[in-house]
Amino acid sequence: MDISPLIKRVARGKHGFDHLTQVEAKTVFEQLLLPDADELQLGAFLIAQRMKGETSAELAGFVEAARTRITGFGQCSAPAGAVDLPCYAGKRRSPHAYLAAALKARDAGIPVFVHGVGQIEGRVTAWQVLQQAGVQRATNLIDAHEILKNEGIVYANLSDLCPDLFRIYNLRPRLGVRSFANTVARLLNPVRCDGQLNGFFHTPYADYMAEANKLLGQKRSLIFMGAEGEPELYADRQKVIVAQQGEVAHRLAYDEAGFDSYPRITMDTGLLMRQTATMLKGDMSERERAVVRRMGEAFQWASRADLSDHWREEA
Repeated sequence: MDISPLIKRVARGKHGFDHLTQVEAKTVFEQLLLPDADELQLGAFLIAQRMKGETSAELAGFVEAARTRITGFGQCSAPAGAVDLPCYAGKRRSPHAYLAAALKARDAGIPVFVHGVGQIEGRVTAWQVLQQAGVQRATNLIDAHEILKNEGIVYANLSDLCPDLFRIYNLRPRLGVRSFANTVARLLNPVRCDGQLNGFFHTPYADYMAEANKLLGQKRSLIFMGAEGEPELYADRQKVIVAQQGEVAHRLAYDEAGFDSYPRITMDTGLLMRQTATMLKGDMSERERAVVRRMGEAFQWASRADLSDHWREEA
């Protein structure tokens, strides 16, 4: 199929571009995900979208296209109340409190499906932490479903889940800028969990991602400004939280805990790994305990739509 007319529409410059429909976005990205896709067309489309900005409908179409490249997608679903936890940023300034909360959620009977990338230069990834904690890594959805059912938590790498999307995700060094592949990976929900906790770094993505999840039929999702771009709430003032449930989305807030702001100094990765391991054993600062408590409440809502009394809907 000739997709050049669709690429042309998004690449006609500041005042001439058109947004694609959800169907058109799926069509063009299905072609660009193919291993033998034209590299010139792929690069042109990624940069054009970066300059134009993706709409929610386009994001939904891109996710639908990527799901067609996941072997076994739709053949098995996560247990009831399971929570999807996409981790694609890594951390370099503070231990992974959201993973401590994920393990506590598992212990409380909430199944947690974690996915991401195994290595990020200069950062400690979710997999590096979970591997040390004894969490199993699945290489396909059938194994992921079984591990999740039996162990209550499982990790899957994007390179195993969707190699074609992973290939595009890894183009950032060559492109020089981040592409929408990162956001698409966060919205994949490969085993169709009832709930999703999704962190982001750039504020406008809160509404874009919530609306995309509506279009994708996501049951529930909590989308928020995350610490270093990971799905981790803050103990101090939380900037943005959007709760999406079916066709409805609204802003949430919670009572401020009164702690110091998030650390700004980059840590040595070895030290960060050791501090995270210590935290997973229960030795936490008061700020870390507050984050784990907030994240526990987030897991509870994503799994069961049960909102803590400490949270409130914003006007």
